[in-house]
Formats: sequence, C-alpha cells, structure tokens
Amino acid sequence: MARDNKRPLPQGEQFFTPGATGLRKAVEQRSAVPMTFLFTQVPRWVAPVVLVILLLAGFAVANPIGGVAVLPVIAFIGWLGYLSWPSLGIGGKLLRVAMLTFLVLLVATRFGAF
Repeated sequence: MARDNKRPLPQGEQFFTPGATGLRKAVEQRSAVPMTFLFTQVPRWVAPVVLVILLLAGFAVANPIGGVAVLPVIAFIGWLGYLSWPSLGIGGKLLRVAMLTFLVLLVATRFGAF
C-alpha cells in the first residue's frame, strides 16, 4: 500500500480563496508557482534577508536609486497582502495598509515628490 506523504491542510485552511472569481482567482493561480518555488526551493532566510537589504538601501540612499531599491519590497508586501486579505481581521488589514502607505511615501520622498 502506497503511503501518502502529503501533509493535509489544517482544518478550515485552504490554499485558494473559496468561490474566488475573476482577478483574485487569476492572481492566486498565477502566484502558486512562484510561491511554491519561494517557499520550497529557496532557503528560508533568503527572502527576508534580500527584502531587509533592499529596504535598508532605500533608507540609506536619499536619491532615486534608494526609491528603486524599495520597489521590489512594495511589490512583495503588496502581493502577500493581496493574497492574505480575505483571511485577515481588521487589525491585519490596517497593518498592511499602513505598511504599504509608509513604503509608498518613502519611495515618493526618494523620487523628490516631497
């Protein structure tokens, strides 16, 4: 008898949003491959270290190069925020909006908007 090595999802958890249609369904399906690669093939420490280095570069360099360094951080945080949005409480949603707002303002200052 073949043994099933797959780990079941915890009760009540699903990888895709139940009943999702349109843009959410497309984003979730297209995100499955990069998310699987990121969380299974790349060492766990790589993504946080790269994001911290880019964010520190954005803080340290006060010109458009610093702003460009923060753009991948905004994209990553926005991507994860969008994917997790349906399962978040109000506190989690506010935290993600605040983080993205802060990062966008940081980029805007680096590009000379303020």
